[in-house]
Amino acid sequence: MVKNAFISVIPQEEKNKGSVEFQVFNFTNKIRRLTSHLEVHRKDYLSQRGLRKILGKRQRLLAYLSKKNRIRYKKLIDQLDIREPKTR
Repeated sequence: MVKNAFISVIPQEEKNKGSVEFQVFNFTNKIRRLTSHLEVHRKDYLSQRGLRKILGKRQRLLAYLSKKNRIRYKKLIDQLDIREPKTR
């Protein structure tokens, strides 16, 4: 999957807009959209600030999900292709 591609298809079981997975999907879409915007407009500092805020929110949600349900967390990470697998 290409990292810059927007995630347009949300699985049918994710109809609950308050679920952690849906929120992370949403934040990931916003992050990818803002990242592509900032590649063109490098000095758009307000968008940079917004991107940092969204990154922090997504990071907190992912930390919460990893504590509560590790299986759902790993499935979501694989689905979104967010984090690189740790290699030792």
